Amino acid sequence: MKAIFDDRQWKHDPKHFMANGALSPNPEQPKRIEILKAAAEAAGCTFAAPGDAGMGPIAAIHTAEYIAFLKTIYTRWQRIEGAGAEVIPNVHPANRTDSYPKSAVGQAGYHQADTACPIAEGTFEAAYWSAQTAIAGADLIAGGERAAYALSRPPGHHAFADLAGGFCFFNNSGIAAERLRAAGERPAILDVDVHHGNGTQGIFYRRADVLTVSIHADPARFYPFFWGHAHERGEADGRGANLNLPLERGTGDDAYLKTMETAFERIHAFGATALVVALGLDAHIDDPFKGLAVTTPGFARIGAAISGLGLPTLFVQEGGYISDALGDNLTHVLQSFEDA
Repeated sequence: MKAIFDDRQWKHDPKHFMANGALSPNPEQPKRIEILKAAAEAAGCTFAAPGDAGMGPIAAIHTAEYIAFLKTIYTRWQRIEGAGAEVIPNVHPANRTDSYPKSAVGQAGYHQADTACPIAEGTFEAAYWSAQTAIAGADLIAGGERAAYALSRPPGHHAFADLAGGFCFFNNSGIAAERLRAAGERPAILDVDVHHGNGTQGIFYRRADVLTVSIHADPARFYPFFWGHAHERGEADGRGANLNLPLERGTGDDAYLKTMETAFERIHAFGATALVVALGLDAHIDDPFKGLAVTTPGFARIGAAISGLGLPTLFVQEGGYISDALGDNLTHVLQSFEDA
């Protein structure tokens, strides 16, 4: 399987993370690259660097205002007397329709959903090349490859059109799906991250030309809390083109695989001609976020099941945090997909 990665993705090295009122090291560490790259190679992947497709494919789903914010906010933040080393919001609008301030502090609150997406000196460059990695992967699929793996880091599925969040800045899976759609495909996004792909849902929620399906831990008591509930089906033209399949905390292999059958039925009914898998590995039983309880052999079953759809498939890396099993989980998904 061909794989894509760019070394500039190492430049994002976030330090700040706050959960439950407590500060801790950010779990979205650059070391994930080392683990995931070696694991993909163990599954037979050969890596190449992406070309530069420019800002156009990113701007196809993200607003110009948001892109300008990400590109400039770190420099602007450093001009604030006494500012911290990373851009972290402390005030947010009540609604997306509230006024847009000139202040860097105010704009950070407008464009960053939470404290889990700190922006530092290398963040924009890393996020840009993470998106280019997904774009290059989509181009491989559009060009006739059966499968490809995009090692996109930082991840992307919590990023809305104009809002970062949950370690994510550009929505790599969404960008890849839009790239495939522009190439004449009818793409579906299958998100298997333990957290709901709220940004992906938000981007395509009123559209009928990209199907979004997410299997995740029930957000009633789990991040992202406000999105990912089963009644969210899409709006306007997109009614019925969004499917959420929330699972009880601690759900294991058999129930997870059974739920995937429902996801596959919707993908078939949509008439998808290409599949983007938002490949979170954090549903694993030993992942630090402890949402679900999929085992490493369970990830092999997930890879084989996805292969059974018979669709050209782009795997775009999302979550999956540092644990002893992280690399094995990726190897099992990709190898089982190829072997099935």
